[in-house]
Amino acid sequence: EIGKDVARLNTIAERFSKIGSAPSLHKENVGVVVQKSMEYFAPRTSSKVSFTMEAPTSYELFAPMNIPLFEWVLENLFKNAVDAMSGEGSVHVSLTDQQQFVYIDIADTGKGIPKSKYKTVFKPGFTSKSRGWGLGLSLSKRIVEEYHGGKIFVKNSETNKGTTFRIVLPK
Repeated sequence: EIGKDVARLNTIAERFSKIGSAPSLHKENVGVVVQKSMEYFAPRTSSKVSFTMEAPTSYELFAPMNIPLFEWVLENLFKNAVDAMSGEGSVHVSLTDQQQFVYIDIADTGKGIPKSKYKTVFKPGFTSKSRGWGLGLSLSKRIVEEYHGGKIFVKNSETNKGTTFRIVLPK
């Protein structure tokens, strides 16, 4: 685990060095990237949170991406999900192959987001927490939309039932 943490610190340093410059994108297996990110994040979370993934049987969904930056997006969404559930519930990731796009839906069983805040959550400084800078989702939006040419949005949310974020990546 210490080795994984050291590798993660190297990844974090690499991420910060990439912000502000044009990242290089390479065709990557989206299922593998998501799975590895979940495998890193899950043991560092409450044991009362379960992480599951549903994907086409082959996991052979490829999209151009920059792995360190995209993992940052996933970690932001996972962390927000765990916080919204107060450390107890489930996070389910679903991958869908659409002809020109890959859909990544990340659903949690947290407190939900009011419909009036769907767009606001991506603005810098927005936070529902007592501490934090409210930069995670705005950074995630920039990484997905400006660097990967995709889209990220709140697909749906219900009070006290959970929220689903959708990431759309062009193949």
